[in-house]
Amino acid sequence: MTRRGQFVPKQSMKGQWAILKRILGFVMQRYAVHVVIVVILIGITTWCTLQSTLFTRTLIDGYISPMVRYQQQQGVELAETAAQHTESAADDSASADASEEKTKNQAVKDPAVGFPELLQEIFRLAVILAVGVLTSYTSNRILSSVSQGTMLALRKELFGKMERLPIRYFDTHSHGDIMSIYTNDVDTLRQLVGQSLPTFVDSIITVAMTFYSMVTMSWHLTIVSLVMLGVTMFVSAKLASRAGKGFARQQKTLGELNGYIEEMTGGQRVIKVFNHEEEAQAGFDQLNEELRDAATTANSTTNIMGPINNNLGHISYVICAMSGALAAITGFIPLQIGQIVSFLELNRNFSRPISQVSQQMNSIVMAMAGARRVFELMDEEPETDDGYVQLVNAKELPDGTLTETDERTGVWAWKHPHQDGSGITYTRLEGGVTFNDVDFGYTPEKTVLHNITLYAEPGQKIAFVGGTGAGKTTITNLINRFYDIQDGKIRYDEINVNKIRKDDLRRSLAMVLQDTHLFTGTVMENIRYGRLEATDEECVEAARKANADGFIRRLPDGYDTMLRGDGSNLSQGQRQLLAIARAAVADPPCLILDEATSSIDTRTESLVQQGMDALMQGRTTFVIAHRLSTVRNSDCIMVLDQGRIIERGTHDQLIEQKGKYYELYTGNQITA
Repeated sequence: MTRRGQFVPKQSMKGQWAILKRILGFVMQRYAVHVVIVVILIGITTWCTLQSTLFTRTLIDGYISPMVRYQQQQGVELAETAAQHTESAADDSASADASEEKTKNQAVKDPAVGFPELLQEIFRLAVILAVGVLTSYTSNRILSSVSQGTMLALRKELFGKMERLPIRYFDTHSHGDIMSIYTNDVDTLRQLVGQSLPTFVDSIITVAMTFYSMVTMSWHLTIVSLVMLGVTMFVSAKLASRAGKGFARQQKTLGELNGYIEEMTGGQRVIKVFNHEEEAQAGFDQLNEELRDAATTANSTTNIMGPINNNLGHISYVICAMSGALAAITGFIPLQIGQIVSFLELNRNFSRPISQVSQQMNSIVMAMAGARRVFELMDEEPETDDGYVQLVNAKELPDGTLTETDERTGVWAWKHPHQDGSGITYTRLEGGVTFNDVDFGYTPEKTVLHNITLYAEPGQKIAFVGGTGAGKTTITNLINRFYDIQDGKIRYDEINVNKIRKDDLRRSLAMVLQDTHLFTGTVMENIRYGRLEATDEECVEAARKANADGFIRRLPDGYDTMLRGDGSNLSQGQRQLLAIARAAVADPPCLILDEATSSIDTRTESLVQQGMDALMQGRTTFVIAHRLSTVRNSDCIMVLDQGRIIERGTHDQLIEQKGKYYELYTGNQITA
């Protein structure tokens, strides 16, 4: 890889066949019956079309040529009769007229002319062609259903796979590039399934039927056609190989361009603030030029395939015509005129499928490149989950033990089935979290957290402070297993988090992130996103706790106000309040607040802090904050630096130590 957009993955013919086989397998798995019916209908359509070509021989050799010969023969007989009448002067004119009339009547009534038989053959051909039209229409309708149904299933499977991918994948792939897979790459497969592959099947059937007819008609001329076919296929294979590399580069560059556009669209405010329009334009122009170059190379190669193959077909036609005419004139090969004419039409039918496939080569090669990207996403390793401890609703029995219930009692328990077969244990969910000597790195080569040990008792408020990149957010990402640790142990209510099912673990946690995200829908629906079964009253109560109820009621439609574009019609602070309300309605025993009040002004912050204090009451809370004033009342403050906990204690204790926290809080640097 030299520079962005110039990497071209090597695709061997074996790899291309593997991709094509997988595409066919995906289609056949869902539409095997439909595909079989389409192939049969294509075969019938091809046979019907071929009959019109073969009818040319029947028409010329079976009817036109005999008519011409008979008329010529009658002309000779009339001439001989006239000569005899001239030599016999004794015959009177009436006798000559009677003889001529008799000869004409014989010509008209002669059975060799066979007009009824000709009309019967024409009617038969018309019926066959009508059947061909019907089968062609039916196959196209079925193909439309198959192609759209395949795209539906493919997008559904893609989205389902995306939902099972770990956070790591989205942290390392451009969102625009992922969107390009759903749009551009999937659409190339629609063209392949709905148009290119049927054309390819039709071409194979046409070649097979035409070849059989050619061999039975004249194997000598068939050899000539096969030689030219070999030349055509050799040229097509060379051009297709070159085009395949070009389209692979095109699809990759297109994904990068979409990713760049998505990034620049989201950052327009920053671009304008720093007058970065020209630099953004330059970056776009570079990627756009790379896309143009890749697309030009790929499309120019495929565009010349059609004219080249057509001209090779014309050359084959001329050679066969010259060979057939020469053989018939010299008598070297017994060929009739209709046989030669019909064979020449078969020769066109024989070379035409190659031209049709070459015209579809653009779509085929592009689809192979798109399919490769689609299957790369589908082949990504999903997020693994070996947990077996579940989160269940529980109720307390008179003896103090817990049991599982279907009712929402407000009591949650960990259902722990012991693998040794000793039974099931129910542990009350309280929110205690411990880290024991945890090491972690986003890549094996670089460790970002070193020997992290901490204890969060149920209901405690734990704050993480430190400079950017110290590892604060990384710790919270490990609690809910967005990433798995390399060494050490993380326990939740004394249960190893690796034993807890990820869905249940994350259901017991609520996160308010610095970068909020609101979905298209009403304000009420966005709050209810924290717990889908929550009632309207519970959502309103959650908004009151977050002090969001006041501004919501001032919106045009209150809680029914429609939000679009990630809540672009709200201020950043209002969006943050909704995110806090969403966490409140989840009513979890454990909260993670990652700069939850960073986008709120001082006045609003005091209101939100009251709601947050009520929300955190009795809940284990992990707080990440740069405003140290918001963490003064924490039970324990942990100071991180370069992935290590260097200080821990309450606010007063850390101030007395006059270490890193003191420097951060007061702005005074301690000198040794």
